[in-house]
Amino acid sequence: MADTEKTFRSYTSDQGRNYAQNRLDYHQDLYNQIVEHHTSTGGKLDTLIDVGCGPGNVASNLSKHFVHTIGLDPSEGMIATARALNSSPAADSGKLRFEVSTAEDLGSNLSPPIADSSVDMIVAATAAHWFDMPAFWRSAARVLKSGGSVAIWGSANMRTSPGTPNAEAIQARIDQFEAEIRPYFLPGNELTRGLYKDLELPWTIEPAVDGFDEKAFFRKDWDTTEKFLALGAPEIDMDVFERMLGTMSPVTRWREDHPEATGEADVVRVFRRDIERLLREAGVGEGKEKVKGSAQGFLLIVKKT
Repeated sequence: MADTEKTFRSYTSDQGRNYAQNRLDYHQDLYNQIVEHHTSTGGKLDTLIDVGCGPGNVASNLSKHFVHTIGLDPSEGMIATARALNSSPAADSGKLRFEVSTAEDLGSNLSPPIADSSVDMIVAATAAHWFDMPAFWRSAARVLKSGGSVAIWGSANMRTSPGTPNAEAIQARIDQFEAEIRPYFLPGNELTRGLYKDLELPWTIEPAVDGFDEKAFFRKDWDTTEKFLALGAPEIDMDVFERMLGTMSPVTRWREDHPEATGEADVVRVFRRDIERLLREAGVGEGKEKVKGSAQGFLLIVKKT
């Protein structure tokens, strides 16, 4: 699927840093499952590529398992953020590095380019919905070694914990918020809401990309992000909640389309005030408003023959 998403691609380093500070990382159990599945199905641990790496947290976390790790992102601002936030002996030695490249190029634009049949694993965390998947799979087939893996994952569909005061009304307001920003969804946003069930795979595109084992395809779903996100199903205060929602690409596009709607007129601020009101109606004291929620998580792993 070719998409026209340019919101994250045009991020400045300041926007990248804000994104890094306000997006939740993934649970260590998820990282462990990905590496364990890769190695148990014949994968080696020499070179990893993290595609759409953003501020670099996934590449940094997984780099401890691999000799070489390369984070790729089309956004110069994101790559600048990743380099700034991940300065370490591993990064200084070149074992962890970040470069500007698209999922479709997959390092072919670098000097030297990422060599054919040189990569053990490719990962893409909450990013594949922006890829031109046929072009990505062709590049993945080129750079992956035999026995290599492509692990793709993400989460979607906010759900309020039943233990949250006034949970039913809050969930209705969450659904209303989704409807308000829906006009600013791109096809990639719809793919995440569908839990990647319609994501193009090597054997579903036309023409199919050879070299991948359909029979070895692996998928796992989480009903909640308890063991998917680093904080599980977190209870978060409203400041954090507002900042997290502000990193969503449809929200960014809504704000670009409504430059006059600042402060209390902002779509996220209005949403936040309504949630605070619903919590106070349920007896939560002012200034103590927190919401506990989760989302559905999903993981897909494709193997190279």
